[in-house]
Amino acid sequence: MADAKMVMELRSQTGAGIVDAKDALEEAGGDMQKAMEILKKKGAAKAAKKTSERTTSEGIVAAYIHHTKKLGAMVEVQSESDFVARNEEFRQFADDIAMQVAAIDPLYVSPETIPADVFEKQREIFKVEMEGENKPDEIKEKIIEGKLAKWFSEVCLLKQPYFRDEDMTVEELLNEKIAKIGEKIVIARFARYNMG
Repeated sequence: MADAKMVMELRSQTGAGIVDAKDALEEAGGDMQKAMEILKKKGAAKAAKKTSERTTSEGIVAAYIHHTKKLGAMVEVQSESDFVARNEEFRQFADDIAMQVAAIDPLYVSPETIPADVFEKQREIFKVEMEGENKPDEIKEKIIEGKLAKWFSEVCLLKQPYFRDEDMTVEELLNEKIAKIGEKIVIARFARYNMG
């Protein structure tokens, strides 16, 4: 049986809910490390479900100012609860995203946030580039889709390689944090400022 102190300690380390923490401790026979592993496994399966079902009404605004004081970024990262918003790992994630915005300079959060006219204009540019190619239409369409995916990785924050680990995208990092913390997390918006 998991006592309240252990449940609270597990919650503070993982950001898991009370019931999940209690169940994981009971399943692990009171072993804190095993309970963390159980929560991690359960969290990965829940991450996709959480992103579509829940609302985010809490969160923080994180800022990064370059040491030259000529470049800065702010990002709003939302969570479901203030408990998670106070979590150190959540705060570090938000700080890292602010630094990502300052360093890589995305224009949009995700492909879904690109205005339709901007998306169509870019698609048309790629289509015009393919007009001179002597390839079947379905091959041209696949090439255009590939060019759009590359463009997304340049202009969309979630599709960009994460600056601390370029083998991972920001979206993959976000999903990892959702699984670990156990709540829906949303990068709502950002702004980047540059002198001159």
